[in-house]
Amino acid sequence: MAKSDPQARWIEVKIACNGELAEALAEVLGRFVSNGVVVESETRFNPSTQENEPTGGMIVYGYLPVDDALEGTRHQLEQALWHLSKINPLPPATYRPVHDEDWMAAWKVHYQPIKIGETLLVMPAWKSPTPGESRLVVRINPAMAFGTGTHPTTQLCLRLLERHFSPGCDLIDVGCGSGILTIAALKMGAARALAVDVDSQAVKATLENAALNNISSAALETGKGSVEEILTGRFAIQNAPLVLVNILAPIIVRLFDQGLANLVTEGGSLLLSGILADQEAEVRQAAEASGCALVERLTDEDWVSLAMAKITQ
Repeated sequence: MAKSDPQARWIEVKIACNGELAEALAEVLGRFVSNGVVVESETRFNPSTQENEPTGGMIVYGYLPVDDALEGTRHQLEQALWHLSKINPLPPATYRPVHDEDWMAAWKVHYQPIKIGETLLVMPAWKSPTPGESRLVVRINPAMAFGTGTHPTTQLCLRLLERHFSPGCDLIDVGCGSGILTIAALKMGAARALAVDVDSQAVKATLENAALNNISSAALETGKGSVEEILTGRFAIQNAPLVLVNILAPIIVRLFDQGLANLVTEGGSLLLSGILADQEAEVRQAAEASGCALVERLTDEDWVSLAMAKITQ
């Protein structure tokens, strides 16, 4: 570990898991690491297609700073992982020293361009699309974490966005994370977007990723908040024909209690992601009780994403 390499400035923590545990594991690891958490799909090279293809497993990464608190931090992390493993078994975390000069390389090795749906290409900030690339490129700095396009919940939501998007519309993104969904919609032709998150670091990441994609400040409003802050008029947009929510299912249910459906104009679309299969019924019940009807359902392994329509009264 760190003591065997005094020149290391960071310790990479790497844990493999299934899709069901990825979000919970990222949340636990995020309490202890610096500069965010990476969640990516495990892939295996297929010589027939000459592409890396998902295996169904997930890998969660983070980086601990090598400082006086390292041993205590690692001990606390191991305790937290032990408690999580009582819910669902986990393999042991692996630890690898990383030098300063390898810092960006350590981040970059985990990220390659990701084709999503029929038209989108999520591109790490340091890469450029190949000449003649026909897909719509969304550039993301993964060092900001919060949502990099690698997790099934983000990919499902982007696929739904492709299918339920109307150029020229306004939209609201509740729990915007890195801003990837909002940025994709704006690059697809949305008129204006409001992106909010309860984490100020997510707001910062959204602004910086928007700048990477040449999104104008006139098109994007972002700030700290959630449903309540939107409905009380803190932001310029109070409702929209397209609302995106990629958060954990229990939070989605609570947001319906707070008036989530009121953000959607009549006849508009509400795209919900971050839902495990065994949580779907509860989310749908909350949505239907709030005047929304199911239009489309997409799945990836244990994850479900829903397109709901606001019923016209």
